[in-house]
Amino acid sequence: MMNTNKPPYGTVLLKAARIIDFLSASDHPQSLNTISKEAELTNSTALKILDTLLLIGYVQKDYESKKFSLGTALIKIANKAMNRLDIKQIAQPHLEKLQQKTLETVHLGILDHTSIVYVTKIESKNPVCLYSKIGKAIPLYCSAMGKAVLADQTDQEIRQYLAATSLVKMTEHTITDEDAFMNEIAKIRNLGYSFDNQEHENEVFCIGASITLNGKNHGAFSVSIPHYRVTDELLKETIQAIQTCKADIISDLQ
Repeated sequence: MMNTNKPPYGTVLLKAARIIDFLSASDHPQSLNTISKEAELTNSTALKILDTLLLIGYVQKDYESKKFSLGTALIKIANKAMNRLDIKQIAQPHLEKLQQKTLETVHLGILDHTSIVYVTKIESKNPVCLYSKIGKAIPLYCSAMGKAVLADQTDQEIRQYLAATSLVKMTEHTITDEDAFMNEIAKIRNLGYSFDNQEHENEVFCIGASITLNGKNHGAFSVSIPHYRVTDELLKETIQAIQTCKADIISDLQ
């Protein structure tokens, strides 16, 4: 009888992946102690892995502060992978038009397990813009893009996702009740677009739409607006621009 509990080959790679995932989600270099704690490793094991990652350029070390961050080799690989994404190339001109119409920050993201990963960002031309970076992963349940992608899935798939996901309250506006979340999904399906009303980050309002064709999801995009700038008129104009952008991208995908 086959042993289904056999550990995967190359468990050190899984440990290295935990370190890389933590560093990719960090905005600043991190100490060995913090990395070990977050990756659930001993300092000795984490240091051995970090030394190897340093050798191949996947992490870099500030020898004065003795802190670690992602290395340029890994960033180059990630950028090459992103540049090969068909959806990025197809969507780019339409996203640029969307940004020109709205003058707000526009993102394109792709689904990665339980997160949306930013693959394109077009900055706002307004005096105040929002902080985000290419490669950053944000949860599905509290982001406009993530909720739009989930709305294209079946109720059963969404409930499976909710059962396997801890709905952390990122802000006081984050939806963490399963029934309330399913009601939100029903609204998104009816409207054809989604809102993130300060659910992932305070003072940030996002409107998102998924890019799904023939049952296959290719990603999602959103417009992010500082909450104080949101008005009924701006909301109406932005939604119209998003609907046009979505139709144009899907047309090019066909």
